[in-house]
Formats: sequence, C-alpha cells, structure tokens
Amino acid sequence: MYNIIMDFEKVECADNLEMSYVSNLSGGYVSRNVQVFNQIELNDLNKFILKKSVFGTPIFKLGNGRNKILILSGIHGNELPSQIANIRLLNELVNEKVNNTLFFIPFAAPKATMENKRFFNTLDLNRAAHVNNSLSNLIIQKIEELGINFVGDFHSTAYNSNPGFESIFSTKSPTAESFLIANYIARDIDCRIIALDSAGESYKGAVEDVCNLKRIPAVTAEVLSPFASVGEGSVERSYLQMKSFLSYFGV
Repeated sequence: MYNIIMDFEKVECADNLEMSYVSNLSGGYVSRNVQVFNQIELNDLNKFILKKSVFGTPIFKLGNGRNKILILSGIHGNELPSQIANIRLLNELVNEKVNNTLFFIPFAAPKATMENKRFFNTLDLNRAAHVNNSLSNLIIQKIEELGINFVGDFHSTAYNSNPGFESIFSTKSPTAESFLIANYIARDIDCRIIALDSAGESYKGAVEDVCNLKRIPAVTAEVLSPFASVGEGSVERSYLQMKSFLSYFGV
C-alpha cells in the first residue's frame, strides 16, 4: 500500500504553480537516468522537480479554470520521450495565464524511471490501475479526489511491439468523448487513431480504460521510440500530442 499526501503547496520558484504527492513511496533519482537527464534543462523549476521526485510521485497544478485536465507520463518507466516532453510543456506553460486547471504528473513512478525499467517493483502499472492501492490506482484516486475531468496518458512504443507505430488509443463506450478527443489529435498532428468499442475489454487495468469506465474521458498517446532510449524526434512528437490534447479544450 502506498501513502497519499493530499495538500497542495505553492512552488517557490514558479508563482502560478502548486505541488502535491500521489505517493511518497515511489520516489527515485530520475537524474541517474542519463537518457532523461541529458534532455532536461537544469533551470530552477526542473531542479525542483527532480529533487521532489526523489521522495515520491509529484503532481503539479497550474491555473484555476473550469476544466480540470491531467497530463500524465511515466506509467512505464522506460518510455522516456513523453516524460521529457511533459517537463518541457510544464516549463512552457508555467508563466502563462491558462484558461483551465492543468495538472501534470511528469514521472508517474520515479523509481522505475531511475532504473529505466518498464515495471515499478515488478508491477505493470498500466495493467494495475483497477487494483486497489497500486501506484496507478492511487493516480486514479487522485484524479477522482481532485475532480479531474479529462486525462491524457502519454507513452512511447517501439517497432515490433504493441502498437508499434505512433497512435492515439480511445474508446467509444462508455465515454464517447474519448474517441472525439483522439480523433481531434489524430487529425491535428497526422497520426493514427485506435478506437476500441468498449473500455476495459482489450486492456484491463490501463489508466485510460479505468478512467473511461469511471466516465472520465481519457486517451492514451503513443510515439515511436526504442524502449529505454530517446528516438530521434520522439520528444517533439510527444510534445505535439500533448499540445494538441490541450488544444481540444482551448488551451
């Protein structure tokens, strides 16, 4: 079982940003993953994020608008482009006036990112979001507690894996807006859409599916990159996916 820390606190190096933890038992030295560390600008904010990730899974809150939107990455610790892109996006938006409430979890499992491993403590977090008090389930609990309305879960995929190409996963039931969001992104940045008829049928325990089953529209976005590495252009493509996801809501 992993502890949840509830309260948000102001981040001193960024006027508009607040931070809390999903868990304080999932931390790791992300800076030991040189593939990630070499891609992150060492400004005050990023140093702060790396430091706080040592002690657990941090979640950041930006803005105070109507929709509450989560940008999630690192569910698989060795899928690196989206974690780097998440950091870059947060840096870009932190000084902007946003018209929604944005939440960022750059490193879902900092320990797994540190180790450059797919699993966290031998557990595939994208098959365990329905398992009570697993780390990914705690993310689901946090989503519900905060009243988050929409979730984008950002990953990467390698050649000869599943799906093995850049794509946006969605479901048509019970949350039709999952498909609408995915269709918007796919058309906007020219990538493929994978639309499943019903959440939870093909991928039990995925964060996206558990959210959709709870009537919280969610999509899973994949860019192409070798596992445990950063493929050429993959960070930029993941960043575009995130920007397109937010653009759907007028951010």
